[in-house]
Amino acid sequence: MNINRFPLRAGHAARAFINNSRGATIAERVEALNALSVQDAGRVLTGMPLDYAVNILDRPELRNAAQILALISAEDAARLLHGMSNDRVADVLLELDGETRARLFSSLDEPVRIAIQHLMGYPPRTAGGIMTTEFVSVPDSWTVARTLDHVRQVERSRETVYAIYVLDEVSHALLHVVTLRRLITGEPEASILSVAQKGAPVSANPLMKQEDVARLIRKHDLLALPVTDEQGQILGIVTVDDVIDTMISDTTEAAQKFGGMEALGQPYMKISFAGMIRKRAGWLAALFLGEMLTASAMQHFEGELEKAVVLTLFIPLIMSSGGNSGSQATSLIIRALALGELKLSDWWKVLLRELPTGIVLGAILGLVGFIRIVFWQSAGLYDYGPHWQMVAVTVFAALIGIVTFGSICGSMLPFVLQKLRLDPASASAPFVATLVDVTGLVIYFSVALLILSGTLL
Repeated sequence: MNINRFPLRAGHAARAFINNSRGATIAERVEALNALSVQDAGRVLTGMPLDYAVNILDRPELRNAAQILALISAEDAARLLHGMSNDRVADVLLELDGETRARLFSSLDEPVRIAIQHLMGYPPRTAGGIMTTEFVSVPDSWTVARTLDHVRQVERSRETVYAIYVLDEVSHALLHVVTLRRLITGEPEASILSVAQKGAPVSANPLMKQEDVARLIRKHDLLALPVTDEQGQILGIVTVDDVIDTMISDTTEAAQKFGGMEALGQPYMKISFAGMIRKRAGWLAALFLGEMLTASAMQHFEGELEKAVVLTLFIPLIMSSGGNSGSQATSLIIRALALGELKLSDWWKVLLRELPTGIVLGAILGLVGFIRIVFWQSAGLYDYGPHWQMVAVTVFAALIGIVTFGSICGSMLPFVLQKLRLDPASASAPFVATLVDVTGLVIYFSVALLILSGTLL
């Protein structure tokens, strides 16, 4: 391990951190640093061995890495950035303001600057945006022994050495992939091609979405996926841990959106009070305005409610059943779209599947509601009036219609949003429930008018 240290300028909090974290793993140190202020975290990092500090900054789990680097001296920041992986440096620099980014960028060596500038040019959430340029590649003319020597020389500066990429000596196009296991079991004087995997290597283009990258890695059981240009030259690799980090971030964002709010973009305990209000108030206000339509629907049927007050007893039951069925369908479709199990053109298949599903589910709930009314009436627990049988039939029929509508509405909404180039996760459970609540009341009272007209109504 490199024992060179930065000038130790740690304050009381920093010295306490260093003393208390002796023997801790990198992951544990990252968690401990996240609990410190940005200023103290910076003092701690500059008081650590260089290798330790670099390893900590290289972890995406470390919060405020960009702010920490902006606070420390340009000399210390440059030493840290040179030790970090290029893809992590690109991510950190993108979080900084233009002036600070330019200052830190200018402190890097020219080859590193070129590599990082290349990475920063790709859109986020694409293969190019999450790849690293630090990989092991060798010409196809090398032997197994020479390749092993090369791996030993460069392994400290590479993201991973589990896969070695064999390039055409003339065009530098990617030809084959050699796993480290096959390499170390090969004959030293044999050609590197003799231990390469058969067939063309699996690769991604730099603009491929990260979801598709994750599917390729999962499908082919890879630890790293090469990213190539139109000429087949390798630009970088996406490692499985990079995919996991980005997918966890996206899953968190989608989960927050699905809860009926904007994505926080920060850990829950780190976001300010004003920020929390700003992220949640807009959606709550929109949902509240939507629920006001429910009140308007009830006002429209005020006369029917006065004639048959018993109908009001089942309004919560009706509304919740429709909202629940819609939320179920939305959850299933959003997840299927995210995993690539469904495409936009599959909307009609989903519609044909959800229609009978909604009818059957509605019939099941309707039957439960029907039995409940019959049992309560027969047991004397409640008197639903002389036309209680018709009331039971009304609840049964209304639940079929409402649950079916909820299932169709909930399953189609993600497709509509994706067609409009919006995030399907915005079809949140509260949003679907609000939409189905309003239409559910209309369906309920329309069915009641049809069945109870001439009796209660």
